[in-house]
Amino acid sequence: MELKVSSLAERPEMRERVLDMADSWPRFVTEDLVGNAHYGRISVELPEHVLFAEDERGEVVAHAHSVPFALHTEGRGELPARGWDEVLVWAFSDLRRVVRPDTVSAISVVVDPRFQGHGLSARMLSAMRDNARAHGFTEVVAPVRPSAKHLEPHTPIDEYVRRVRPDGLPHDPWLRVHVRAGAQVHAVAPASMTVSGSLEQWRRWTGLPFATRGDIEVPGALVPVRCEPERGYAVYVEPNVWMRHAL
Repeated sequence: MELKVSSLAERPEMRERVLDMADSWPRFVTEDLVGNAHYGRISVELPEHVLFAEDERGEVVAHAHSVPFALHTEGRGELPARGWDEVLVWAFSDLRRVVRPDTVSAISVVVDPRFQGHGLSARMLSAMRDNARAHGFTEVVAPVRPSAKHLEPHTPIDEYVRRVRPDGLPHDPWLRVHVRAGAQVHAVAPASMTVSGSLEQWRRWTGLPFATRGDIEVPGALVPVRCEPERGYAVYVEPNVWMRHAL
């Protein structure tokens, strides 16, 4: 597939089309409050870090969001256990306080469901790496959501991450794409994303009854959702995997 990759800084008029592109996120994932508060800001305040790909017809088929942040200053130094959520908070805190960033974090690589299976995610990851390098950065990190982990939600994430194929590459397809691009597995982010809500909200998001206390398997969830009917809420705490890309 012939692709043209651009940034929103180069073509700001494309913002609405990029954000309106179809995706395959489970509904509940989009209810993360940190993500809701910050994700849309990337395309407005950091458009040079939003890339999108168009096919031969000019249709948007994929996009990639990332954020620059200060990892090696501000008393940080370590990638956060609260992965995706915390790196978004760090990035916009640094932007507000005019702190000089030294690292880029991937936030998302999204492919239109109609075009999945054609290697577009790997191409967008490569474009993100190139974009970070062009802006003077020497490392990209990524709180990766393993793409096949939802098939075995009860497997501990540490065990899942260690699983490799006979060729030494990760068992998980999305982790494998990152390793093939030059990344190394760094650490697990055990609380990378948190989605909490009332039982009624979870019923609306998933179509499940959420009437029983304990761990509930939800399609698309990497780990079970904890349901507490007597308290009226359920909570999902998603683990991700920090990958580091030296540029």
